[in-house]
Amino acid sequence: MKLLTRNKQGVSLVELVVTLVILSILAAVILPSAQMTARRTKELELKRNLRTIRTAIDEFKKKYDEAIAEKKLPSVQNKSGYPESLKQLVEGYDFGGLTENNIKFLRRVPRDPFNPTKPGEDVKEEELWGLRSYADKPDSTTWGGEDVYDVYSLSEETAIDGTKYKDW
Repeated sequence: MKLLTRNKQGVSLVELVVTLVILSILAAVILPSAQMTARRTKELELKRNLRTIRTAIDEFKKKYDEAIAEKKLPSVQNKSGYPESLKQLVEGYDFGGLTENNIKFLRRVPRDPFNPTKPGEDVKEEELWGLRSYADKPDSTTWGGEDVYDVYSLSEETAIDGTKYKDW
């Protein structure tokens, strides 16, 4: 008796369906994980950029106070000692001759990763970050314009931990 042998070419419908089910389960697990990873990365970038700008603002204030103490700059009534703009942190300031050259605190103003403006777009400084001056209230959403005491994100989105980015 001769056994019937069948020459298989290709895959059966059952094998194809099982493979698609396995791939869809993997995709359902991996996609949210990848999206969460991308969001975490943007959040870390936001924290780092806020820390960088705030550190530069604090260093500017220290140098200003040092220049006042060494009498390189006259003490001016109603002047806080904070930079007048974020641009001043990039362009530098000489602090009345405290140093030979302008002291620069940033190479460039870091961008808010949650701000919808594209790099290279010509936008005003106030549109990149929310700014607060020394005279503004801590939760103010409008900038007084006298100086830059603090920065915050303009994003209304909620972070992974449930807080608003603008409150960081």
